[in-house]
Amino acid sequence: MATFKLKLFGLLYFVQGLPYGLQSSLLPIYLRTVGLSFTKISLTKLLYFPWLLKILWAPFVDQYGTKQKWLLSSMCGLIICCLIISRLPPKTDFLAMAFTLLLMNFFASIQDIAVDGIAVRLLSNEEVGYGNTIQVVGYKMGALIAGAGLLTVMDQIEWDMLFIMFAVIYVVAIIFACFTPEPERTSETKIRLPVLNPREILGEVLRVPGTVWTLIYVIIYKLGEQGAVSMFPMFLLENSFSPAELGLWNGIVAMGFSIFGSCLGGLLMPKYNAFSLIMILFFLRIANLSFQMLLLLLFQSESLTMKGAAVLSIILQHFLSGLITTLTFSIMMLCTQKAKERIQATHYTFLASFEVLGKLTFSAIAGILVDWIGFPSSFCIFLLLSCLAVLHVLKPPDLLSEQKKQ
Repeated sequence: MATFKLKLFGLLYFVQGLPYGLQSSLLPIYLRTVGLSFTKISLTKLLYFPWLLKILWAPFVDQYGTKQKWLLSSMCGLIICCLIISRLPPKTDFLAMAFTLLLMNFFASIQDIAVDGIAVRLLSNEEVGYGNTIQVVGYKMGALIAGAGLLTVMDQIEWDMLFIMFAVIYVVAIIFACFTPEPERTSETKIRLPVLNPREILGEVLRVPGTVWTLIYVIIYKLGEQGAVSMFPMFLLENSFSPAELGLWNGIVAMGFSIFGSCLGGLLMPKYNAFSLIMILFFLRIANLSFQMLLLLLFQSESLTMKGAAVLSIILQHFLSGLITTLTFSIMMLCTQKAKERIQATHYTFLASFEVLGKLTFSAIAGILVDWIGFPSSFCIFLLLSCLAVLHVLKPPDLLSEQKKQ
């Protein structure tokens, strides 16, 4: 049962990664090849908006119907969206296509809430690490295949066939989702919150033990890392690295090490205290950021040694990022498991929304910071923000009472 459960979650999280990979990697390049302006391409970033607002509909998923029904309904909506988009060439029907992609993100966000809610209820403490490894790796693999994977064969696939392929994948996922084990409803889960009263919902979410600490943590834990991840490749691009080299090392190879780190995090989680592991990884991340700062100051574009050191720092950066991400999602799930059953999906969605918000916000302003004060000074700020995350983890909440502590 446990093996089937984890395989099922892997498939569902893989499917969740498809829209992100499609819109972040494949869609911008495809739209440019058919002649759309950079303005229209940039506006497609607004299509992610439902992911930031999913906390608004999470209470409905929690309290009306079953999460399996929400899961199946959302994937049916995704199939319909794919079939509609397949009939909307972006060059002539851009607005209709964009609106349908917006709906697609809306249904995908509902799917995410339902799957997370089921996972929180079904995964035992011993399975949380493995479950979140599957979540992170499955999502990354889905994004990688829908983005970089399909990008390599974009010339051979027509627009309509691309989305028909996605529709077929969702049909397969629906068949497997029909076997999703739905936790039994108890008298506690049948008690409904006043879903139209956001203040009371927020109050109950924040009263869950460890929530405030975890909320601050998910907002700040990757601030410095996100700045470095987005800006260090830009520095290398200005210092003799070609786009092809960056695509190889910062794209394919880095993603491979990120996935490896995520897998390792899941293996370590059941054996060691998550906060002890996070502390060690944060110090290693600070060391790598310091190494990148040194490279910024001493980099010589004609030196193969310098280039090799830069690639090594990128690989280590993504490896540590994968480890930290899996452990962080596990901490979030352990915190949510302390919530009452009727608000668990809402609680986890609340934390996940702020995790995304923290990463996206700083990624958006990192370039402005570099333009304003330059690479070395910006990396000093990235380093200080990483140290702030270490200070916060020095006093963790008691979320691991049932875990092995050593």
